[in-house]
Amino acid sequence: MENLSTNEVTRAEIWLGITTLIYFLMNGAQIFETMVFVPKWVSSAPDNFKLLLDGNGTSLKVFWIVLHSLHELTWILALVFCWKIDPVRNWLLILLAVHLAVRVWTLMFFAPNIIAFQKMAATQVFPNDLVHRVSLWQTLNYLRVAIFFAISCGLIPLCFKVFGMTK
Repeated sequence: MENLSTNEVTRAEIWLGITTLIYFLMNGAQIFETMVFVPKWVSSAPDNFKLLLDGNGTSLKVFWIVLHSLHELTWILALVFCWKIDPVRNWLLILLAVHLAVRVWTLMFFAPNIIAFQKMAATQVFPNDLVHRVSLWQTLNYLRVAIFFAISCGLIPLCFKVFGMTK
């Protein structure tokens, strides 16, 4: 690790702190969605699939796209400003790789299924294996949220490392 100026450490603290806070905010929204919203539409599938349709309020799709995009931008900035701090950089890269793997899983499994559930709500055409599909989606979502939460917890020691550099 190179000797860093106070300004470099301060920038690393700011961006790592921001990305950690946004990640925990995102996790809070995921936990709320998983514990409150998902059980509502899962419990009476397909009757409650109408909850998945975008109404006059804010679209969940737009919410998640904006929140993930904002978070991933701040993560990149944290990585840029922590680059000279070897152990922090390395762990940020590892956590980012896990995060991106879960995002790919989300885009390949969760998103297409939600879109399919939304189409079912709009068309009222339901496959025979609907209960199994909904149950699988819900179960795997618990795992996905747990992984995202573990990633956010993994950021905490990195914050302590960077914040402790200014002493």
